[in-house]
Amino acid sequence: MSMPTLYRNRLIPFESVLLSEDKILYQDDTKIITEWHTLHPKSDLAYGYSCYFLDRGFKISRFYSHSKTFMYWYCDIIETDYQKETDTYVFTDLLADVIVKPDSSTRGVDLDERADAFDRGLLSSKRMSCALRQLDDLLQAIYRDRFEALTEPLMKQIAECESAQP
Repeated sequence: MSMPTLYRNRLIPFESVLLSEDKILYQDDTKIITEWHTLHPKSDLAYGYSCYFLDRGFKISRFYSHSKTFMYWYCDIIETDYQKETDTYVFTDLLADVIVKPDSSTRGVDLDERADAFDRGLLSSKRMSCALRQLDDLLQAIYRDRFEALTEPLMKQIAECESAQP
């Protein structure tokens, strides 16, 4: 069975990146779990794992440092476009992100970029409304102690990867 092609689109700065190096660890009708290394070298972040929730409009990633230490969870609000004829997923970052630290403290980021994208006409009011509802869904899960249930499938895949390593 062939693996689908994955792209990440950004609105600010505008770019479309083929995620050719991302390794798909698991896929079903509602989620795709990947392992990846940073696209652009960073001093702190080296690699991570992501779970795309296709039916909920967000991606939850677990970030690791170069010393293989867990840094934090990074949650992106996304729009998913699936092109069946080419088996291609295009994930568009809708510029509303949430960081969840190991101590469970939570912080919203990139909301200023979201406002900029809306002001520039890069986000329609319909896309803006939908993304805010997706963000609310994610935040409600975090605030109501259901975040662990969202991260459980990802943690299971990470454990399998780590146990398979020599």
